[in-house]
Amino acid sequence: MRFLALPRGDWLLVVGGAVLLCAAYPPFHLLLPSFICLIPAVWLLADGLEDDRPVRRHLVQGFWFGLFANGLVLYWTVVALWHFTSLAALGYLATVVILALYSGTVFALSGWVTRRTGLGLLVTFPVSWTVAEWAIGHQGDVAFPWLGLGTSLTGFPTLVQVADVIGARGVTYLLVLANTALALAWRRREDRRSAVTLASAVVVGTALVLGYGVVRERSLTLRPVATVALLQPNVGWVDKWEPGQGERIVTSALELADRAIQTPRPDLLVWPEAAIPGYFFQHPTWETAIGDLSRSTGVPQLVGGLDIAFEPRQDPAAEARATYEHFNAAFLFDSLGRYPSQPVYRKRYLVPITERVPFVAPQWFDLRFFGGFGRGTEHPVYEIAAGTFGVFICYESAFEDLSRIYRARGADFLVNITNDAWFGRTAAPYQHAAHLVMRAIENRVGIARAANSGISEFVDPLGREHRRTPLYEKTFLVGEVLTTDSVPLYVRWGDWVGTGTLIVGAFLVLFTVSRRR
Repeated sequence: MRFLALPRGDWLLVVGGAVLLCAAYPPFHLLLPSFICLIPAVWLLADGLEDDRPVRRHLVQGFWFGLFANGLVLYWTVVALWHFTSLAALGYLATVVILALYSGTVFALSGWVTRRTGLGLLVTFPVSWTVAEWAIGHQGDVAFPWLGLGTSLTGFPTLVQVADVIGARGVTYLLVLANTALALAWRRREDRRSAVTLASAVVVGTALVLGYGVVRERSLTLRPVATVALLQPNVGWVDKWEPGQGERIVTSALELADRAIQTPRPDLLVWPEAAIPGYFFQHPTWETAIGDLSRSTGVPQLVGGLDIAFEPRQDPAAEARATYEHFNAAFLFDSLGRYPSQPVYRKRYLVPITERVPFVAPQWFDLRFFGGFGRGTEHPVYEIAAGTFGVFICYESAFEDLSRIYRARGADFLVNITNDAWFGRTAAPYQHAAHLVMRAIENRVGIARAANSGISEFVDPLGREHRRTPLYEKTFLVGEVLTTDSVPLYVRWGDWVGTGTLIVGAFLVLFTVSRRR
């Protein structure tokens, strides 16, 4: 363990930075910490540059910084995973250790490039941090883009309006840049001119971003596109999958749906993720009852449930049962009660372990406590009389590309369905909902969110949240979803900041290696 040792002074900076980073995210969601939470990290990096073994020290500094920060922010994973396995603590530890290794790599690369090239932390650290954030969201079966640094500002939507140009990754880059500049200004406070220049640049940059936000909020034209009803049945996690409870759960949800449809009559009724505790082919009466409700009222319904796809056996004699994949899915019943009138949406981004064991075919590892869901491949844009919409399930709201694809394909609004009951009364439901603010602004589109146990809400194209429901309350919401006719630069260009920092980061590494020769 001597390798992981740090000087005593480093520990205060590590813990202090972790606490500030936690305070920047929901449920605290404080503004100031977003601009100062990485000052301790920059201070650690600057001190490490003077060490006899700077790479080792930076690696260890970053590891501990990431371990403490992610340990605080993601404490709720123990609660969530406990529903699936008594090994929840190990899953939590594995998650924060993997993220801590990313943090250690960010510190080590930033310090190494800075020391070898003399470019300075103001160049290397924002690029390294943003590249790592991009990488965490693109690591295949274990991708986990939960709460990028830019998401910490979603409690203050005016400061995030620039995301329609630069996306969430761009907001992250600007925040890291501001943190780095403020840290260096303080370290260079004896050089008054340099310190004032750095601090002034942060003030001016923040003012420009704020000014852009104010202008967009005043100039963007919003229009109502659909009246949407959202169901929040508040079915307990254990109850949902308890044998014999299915009929009671579906009957109760149908009664809630019937109330939600009455006044005013919506253009769409949305059930939350996995609202149907089983397969329609095994429970045809559930499918009939939902279809009858749409047929009698003329209201389409988007219903979260389980889908299954049977595959033809190549050699029927060699296998006693059919080969199949099952999916976390959403089904659209049209206004005539027909299902599936349009393609089934099958969840594309699956929660590691609980929905899919990473890097293993689901048929090989379909065991209790481990997910064996298949991964969807389609992006259906659903059509109803009021307009078009795309759907994403649960933590797919953290993946920016899915929402962008829907918007680029002409979706007027977005629907998020989720079941956050397994999070318990932790910070997770609030952290989860924060991603929708960023998605709404990036795409200039309204979002309706139906959550089994809360938080259900509407988010407008300016990222403003409306009519939030409390947690763990059986209820429904009916409201207007707003949209715009704007197709932002972000929708057209995608995550160009993330891609750009990846290219710049690769160039910096190659440049550093070439200088060593």
